[in-house]
Amino acid sequence: MTDGHDLGTLAGQVMFAVQNEHFDRLHRAGYPNVGPRHGAVLAYLTPEGVRATELARKCGQLKQVVGHIVDDLERLGYVTRKPDPEDRRAKLVVPTAKGRRLLRASQAILADITHRHAALLGEAEYTKFLDNLQAVADHQLEITGEQ
Repeated sequence: MTDGHDLGTLAGQVMFAVQNEHFDRLHRAGYPNVGPRHGAVLAYLTPEGVRATELARKCGQLKQVVGHIVDDLERLGYVTRKPDPEDRRAKLVVPTAKGRRLLRASQAILADITHRHAALLGEAEYTKFLDNLQAVADHQLEITGEQ
């Protein structure tokens, strides 16, 4: 049925290859101190900020792990913590100007990678591929209770 293709192996290969290219290009673009560990948090930042608890939920990491990553990103100047206007006891993780530049560079690199793969398969096939991959991911998350 799968002609020897293993979903986990293929998904892992794609993830690691995209991640390696992404961070290699970020390093060459002037962001040498950012890596995959940071990517788990950076992927879910918004301009208005996100609570660390929400970042932890979205990236599937423990709150303490996300706290350490946010500490590191703050030390590097990419994010700051600000009081949440909806709950002054809570803090929002907000990208700084430097962080917003990093996010724009990251988005441009990922868009370039996406366009390259869409050109390889053709736009319609690539869209179908992403739709099918999303359906498989959603189904797997539902089965494991992670959704």
